[in-house]
Amino acid sequence: MELFFLGTGAGIPAKMRNVTAMALKLLEERGSVWLFDCGEATQHQILHTSLKPRRVEKIFITHLHGDHIYGLPGFLSSRSFQGGESKVTIYGPKGIKEYVETSLSVSQTYLKYPLQIIEVDDGIVFEDEQFLVEAKLLEHGISSYGYRVVEKDRPGVLLVDKLKETGIQPGPIFKRIKSGERVTLEDGTVLDGKDFTGPDIKGRVVTILGDTRSCEASRQLAQDADLLVHEATFSQGEEKLAHEYFHSTTVQAATIAKEANVRKLCLTHISSRYDREASKILLNEARKVFATTEMAEDFKEIIIPLQK
Repeated sequence: MELFFLGTGAGIPAKMRNVTAMALKLLEERGSVWLFDCGEATQHQILHTSLKPRRVEKIFITHLHGDHIYGLPGFLSSRSFQGGESKVTIYGPKGIKEYVETSLSVSQTYLKYPLQIIEVDDGIVFEDEQFLVEAKLLEHGISSYGYRVVEKDRPGVLLVDKLKETGIQPGPIFKRIKSGERVTLEDGTVLDGKDFTGPDIKGRVVTILGDTRSCEASRQLAQDADLLVHEATFSQGEEKLAHEYFHSTTVQAATIAKEANVRKLCLTHISSRYDREASKILLNEARKVFATTEMAEDFKEIIIPLQK
């Protein structure tokens, strides 16, 4: 599991940062990629990476401000020309369905793949045997959501040597035991799969927030996350401005991370007012509150390891 930043800027594209888009790479887990927001020129950014648009399975939109959605119609259209035939599901606030359908209709764009659009509310917006995604409304000028991606725990490693001691050789029975089944052998012996597997492998949690003031919903979504991605549009000392414009400061983001007991914080949605040197100052502001903070950069990748 890796999070790849395609755009990390706020408001408008800049030379150093394109507008917001992130790709959660789940290639080992499910052979797919999930996009979070799709600002203008996201598909251009993808051209400079190894990401394959046909691998994109889901797109989660935090809110409908242009710097988070203007790249969506172009990406959806181009995906048809790049071998994309599998279904794509878009999740987002009320209005995302009208925006996408109108854009595709007016431009007479035909997609070669099924497209599903789900307008979200607070609660679980997606769940299968591998993952659960929860959304919560944040505090912004328009409806803006944060998403908590929870990887479900997996069975522990198979204790092969212990199985061999019982006389069981590698084969189909190994798979059944690894899944935790109770297996009856030909001689009547019953083996409980739980006795032959190590502790469950704890799933990872990634929280990605849309634009927001510092708020309780952010803390709840971020609780005990392995990675929290939080906007930092303003610097320390600009709390009044941040509140007025429904955004957060570096220190406010770091405080959320600390209070929520996250493992790592990554700051993003950085204003074009801040050049590369100023970005270092922003990072240091946050690190004084929460040491394990990183600064997002376009084309930066963060690996989210399994916890032993």
